[in-house]
Amino acid sequence: MNMHRMRGVYVVEFAVIGLLLFILLFAVLEMGRLYFTVNALNETVRRGARLAAVCDIRDPRILRRAIFNAATDSGASSLIGSLDTADLTLTYLDENGATVASPDDLSGATGFRAIRFVQLRLQNFSFDLLIPVLGGSITLQEFRSTFPRESLGRHAEADALPEITPC
Repeated sequence: MNMHRMRGVYVVEFAVIGLLLFILLFAVLEMGRLYFTVNALNETVRRGARLAAVCDIRDPRILRRAIFNAATDSGASSLIGSLDTADLTLTYLDENGATVASPDDLSGATGFRAIRFVQLRLQNFSFDLLIPVLGGSITLQEFRSTFPRESLGRHAEADALPEITPC
């Protein structure tokens, strides 16, 4: 065979193998991003449920802190760009696991006193792929964390009304 005629074959072979190599490289990077995002979302719901168990139930900073923002920051998460506090669902549960209808009611037996568990959920989070050829998005499973109730931001002194502890 003539060497002059074979010169173009190497370029074609490299183009095919190079394309497959770069797709594999980007796929490995995407798997790392996906793994990081899943772990960060697990930590978000765990952190938020823990904060809700010890902070006042009316404190708006709980969900902001859960998504890794400062207490004064609002908007999307500083760690996961497409995560917002609106994506999280915080519920207070009684001893049977049913939702407490009015957790703000301090006097009634069906309100604040009925709370036994705190649950934070994140549903239908969409992970956007950045692979150049195979772009798209993946909807991740539900993330949920349930903690037993602790102080809920209050501590009672003898012969005094419960005081609110700041978080």
